[in-house]
Amino acid sequence: MTTHYIDLTVVPDPETGSAQILGVLYDHLHLALAHQRRDTIGISFPDYSLNPRSLGTTLRLHGSQTDLQQLLATDWLKGMRDHVRIKDIAAAPADAQHRTVQRKQFKTSAERMRRRRMRRKGETEEQAKIAIPSSMERRPDLPYVHLHSRSTLQPFCLFIAIGPPLRQAISGPFSSYGLSGTATVPWF
Repeated sequence: MTTHYIDLTVVPDPETGSAQILGVLYDHLHLALAHQRRDTIGISFPDYSLNPRSLGTTLRLHGSQTDLQQLLATDWLKGMRDHVRIKDIAAAPADAQHRTVQRKQFKTSAERMRRRRMRRKGETEEQAKIAIPSSMERRPDLPYVHLHSRSTLQPFCLFIAIGPPLRQAISGPFSSYGLSGTATVPWF
């Protein structure tokens, strides 16, 4: 159960912006959660905003006090300590609303959709262009963090969406990104 939280706030330096540092921090967290096979820690971004589109500078970890202590006892923040301010573990407010924090994936590139269609249907490039015009390209308006895939080594954007406020918490597992489409975290 996500009864406690800890805030990690990134501190930009003259050479690196806060969004880039947040991406590196989130990458470190993902590796730690995956390596430890930990599905009991969720995340949120207290400064999340759609206008302007931003995740802010604080990554909030949610979990039991024990889970958070165990995570912090590992060296997952190695190399990040100069760029992150860590607050003490605290109890989440009892009257907080709850929300899901989840990944949203988009088929954004018309070119990528065309290549896929050509492979699947054996079409020529011209046929795929007719079937998938550039106007089908979607421009997501959600905040995101830049990460790097460990399997392909390619950079990608992890788009983050929050669900509607709920009065009751919903328990469940979180992904190795600390996200879930069903389990909630306190939102405050």
